[in-house]
Amino acid sequence: MQRLGKNHGGYHGERIDIHHVCHAGVRAARQHGWQVASIPFSAHGELLTFQRLAPRARRNLYVSAGIHGDEPAGPLAVQRLMEENRWPDDANLFLCPCLNPTGFPEGRRENLHGKDLNRDYRHHETAEVRAHIAWLETLPRFDLTLCLHEDWEANGFYLYEVNPDGLPSLAEKVIKAVEPLCPIDQSETIDGRPAASGIIRPDLDPAKRPQWPEAFFLLQTRTRLSYTLEAPSDFPLPTRVNALVAAVNAALA
Repeated sequence: MQRLGKNHGGYHGERIDIHHVCHAGVRAARQHGWQVASIPFSAHGELLTFQRLAPRARRNLYVSAGIHGDEPAGPLAVQRLMEENRWPDDANLFLCPCLNPTGFPEGRRENLHGKDLNRDYRHHETAEVRAHIAWLETLPRFDLTLCLHEDWEANGFYLYEVNPDGLPSLAEKVIKAVEPLCPIDQSETIDGRPAASGIIRPDLDPAKRPQWPEAFFLLQTRTRLSYTLEAPSDFPLPTRVNALVAAVNAALA
């Protein structure tokens, strides 16, 4: 499978109607018994949240997508996951289908005010991040968190594993599930960090992170096991969606 060659200096690929995608996700969520709530963060928008509690839950799982408005595969993957409804029966599930609803109409990474939300989880300067954190603080701690992303520069799919306690790793299992559907980035350095077979295990020292992404905030406050899943934006959109769906299903199985 060859790269499309569309992305030079930034993302120049497909765009989506985020409101249509989110409404489809809401319909599927309600059809399958999820609780749907909208959290206003300003006059410009609201965050959607989905929640489903299991009668005999053994674990709490969290999934988020759409924190960058130029990464359409994440919200589309969430829509597919909600419609297919293959979630584990033994888990309480918490999901945010789109954390940056004002960025998608502009087709850009940042929100309406030009702020990268995925760099604001230490200082909480944006209304979206403050609303998201306030919602997270009402929930139990998570056994696993998954953050769905894309990378316009990537040569293939890759992931970040945040696992400071050495819990059983899901990284290789996820890569194996994605490999038949999407190329894996085999670069020795990805996003400036050492990588092996599409897996990055980053430095977790808070003192070295003046700006926190969502996954780093989750590590500090909500979980001890987190994966950021990165689909390669210079491949066809269906390929990226398939990769993220397969990755989530493999991690949650």
